[in-house]
Amino acid sequence: MKTSRRTFLRTAAVSTLAASSAAASRSSAAARPAVAKADLDRVLDTPVLDTSFLPKPVTVASVELLRHGRNYLLRTRSTDGVEAITVPNPARLAEAYPIFLKNIVPVFLKKDARTLEQLLWDVYRHGSNYKLQGIALWAGVAAIEMALLELMGQTARRPLADFFGGLKRREIDVYYASGNRGNRPEEEVAYLQKLIAGSGVRAVKFRLGGRMSRNADSLPGRTEALIPLVRRALGDNFTLYADSNSSYDVPNAIRIGRLMEEHRFGFYEEPCPFDWLWETKAVADALTIPVAGGEQEFSMRNWQWMVEQRAVDIVQPDLHYGGGYLRATKVARMAARAGMTVVPHMSGGGLGYLDVVHFASFTPNIGPHMEFKGNTDLPVACPTSSLKCEQGRVRCPSGPGFGVTVDPDFVKQAKPVTLA
Repeated sequence: MKTSRRTFLRTAAVSTLAASSAAASRSSAAARPAVAKADLDRVLDTPVLDTSFLPKPVTVASVELLRHGRNYLLRTRSTDGVEAITVPNPARLAEAYPIFLKNIVPVFLKKDARTLEQLLWDVYRHGSNYKLQGIALWAGVAAIEMALLELMGQTARRPLADFFGGLKRREIDVYYASGNRGNRPEEEVAYLQKLIAGSGVRAVKFRLGGRMSRNADSLPGRTEALIPLVRRALGDNFTLYADSNSSYDVPNAIRIGRLMEEHRFGFYEEPCPFDWLWETKAVADALTIPVAGGEQEFSMRNWQWMVEQRAVDIVQPDLHYGGGYLRATKVARMAARAGMTVVPHMSGGGLGYLDVVHFASFTPNIGPHMEFKGNTDLPVACPTSSLKCEQGRVRCPSGPGFGVTVDPDFVKQAKPVTLA
């Protein structure tokens, strides 16, 4: 009889050593504590930010949205003359900049950045913004949250991690991710081998299914052939992850998950449509492979339910889509209370990979590898990190704020974005 996750969690013993990443994930699952909603309520009610090293208000004087080609920048200034240049998610700002300029920015002007946690609630309520609940709202909130974190970091001359309890690690192990679908299994394996060549990474993620496809594969039989083929090609000591991007209903998700278990995968991402929370839980309950999800989740109450009910094993908040570092940190802390790990989803474009590196640097229950989709094409300088993957790792910057500087000439060439 196939061992279900619930049976597995009741009977498996915690192992301090594991032969592989997937085995480590499964054995650690045995130690997962039960968690009550009241415990998670307390996590949600506990402040995240430490601003004790900012004795005076950091009053927001102006916020400008700038555009340079496909890239967007935020230039934020305080009444004390401190300036912060930050990089929001370019694709989402291109789609939703009117909401950002009209519905979000006014809430933060003339306010003390140290009250950021309260401002996140204020912006949700402002002008019925809660009716815009979703990525269109929260990607813009994340943009201004990151701008104010940089503004406070530059004012205090303190790194980002100090606002979240301090640095836990500087070197962040990463995995490379393929975005391919529709190519033949042999072609995808060749692509993965080329992708990781010379990088030193020991983990990789690729895509299964057809993406929101109601069980249809991108090519007939591609998924079933690809799962064992990648394992054979990369060997037993390589960590493998796979993402179905909402491809399956429950029976098919379980069927594919069992094949992944057979080939010792590290996690199975978004097996069912992303908002099918009950169905995702049913899949997770049926499997021993850790199920990951949440990249498009923006409701803190949904996150609470997912943690309390073990709808997933690995939480994947997106720092941009979900509203920023503070909200993602609350998700991570709820997960920690339940003995779960967090592996943030990485928004593409801009400096998304660097945002994930910073989050991993101060989050205690971070997973073993963070997603890395390649180096940015933005002209940025950093004296404390190459910002590149070297020997399978990215070094987290240690300067004030996010620790990087966008080329001033690039900023000068950027044009203001307005509603007119």
